[in-house]
Amino acid sequence: MITRDFFLFLAKNDFMKDKARKWGPKFGAKSVIAGETIEEAMQTAKELNEKGLKVTVDHLGEFVYNKEEAMDAADYCIRTLEGMEESGVDCNLSLKLTQLGLDIDKELCISNMRAILDTAKKYNNFVRIDMEDYSHIEATFEVLEELRKTHDNVGPAIQAYLFRSEQDVEALKGMNIRLMKGAYNESPEVAFKDQKEIDNNYINIIKRHMRNGSYAAVATHDHKIIAEVKKFAEENGISKDQFEFQMLYGFRSELQEEIAAEGFKMRVYVPFGNDWYGYFMRRLAERPQNITFAVRGVLTNK
Repeated sequence: MITRDFFLFLAKNDFMKDKARKWGPKFGAKSVIAGETIEEAMQTAKELNEKGLKVTVDHLGEFVYNKEEAMDAADYCIRTLEGMEESGVDCNLSLKLTQLGLDIDKELCISNMRAILDTAKKYNNFVRIDMEDYSHIEATFEVLEELRKTHDNVGPAIQAYLFRSEQDVEALKGMNIRLMKGAYNESPEVAFKDQKEIDNNYINIIKRHMRNGSYAAVATHDHKIIAEVKKFAEENGISKDQFEFQMLYGFRSELQEEIAAEGFKMRVYVPFGNDWYGYFMRRLAERPQNITFAVRGVLTNK
């Protein structure tokens, strides 16, 4: 039986990652990744906007250990923001701090982020810091704290499967946060392992953040949780302007359009680039039944 841990193991396998870059986005990845270039990402964003959907794009990449590569990644993020402005799309930027040098030098990462946020501010845009594995959480919050001294157009993601998430949400009161279940293989010493416990904590932190009057980006494909958030907002007089739903590109597209048609903000997370392998493996880990995407990809890319 193919398990979640199997895909998470593959996500960190350097040999497979290197081969994947050479193969290109095959094995089903093309159905959940918007090509490899900024132009392709912007075209996908336009198509989604035409359906009433908002977008955030992510140039895939993480765990960079070379300064030049980190600087190049920052420049690519800036060019992506410029591409959004030129295309006129309703689109934000999502990124990972390890791609911008967090594991090399925190000050380098902060400098890269400031350059990105300056560009985003010029275009009245917003940047989302994706949360990575547990070992990077403290450093991520340290960088965020420094950035928030000069920029208010940046916010983090919080993962509900971590024991600390409720405390983190309370500490980040007033901030625009993406709230999600989590996609890394963490130790039982720091994370819930039971799905019901994760779901309960997820609902708890969503309601806590919304009750605080803070903006919540609810990132889930779970229709039961979506329904509960809608009901909670209605019963507590919370405006539709105070929250949005988020889903991944290529997953539950019909539901995305239904939510937007109901007058809720629905944002689609659109990854692009050639460093797609780790992202794709984590998506399969979340929903191993999506192995059918991989089989379809093999059949259509012979």
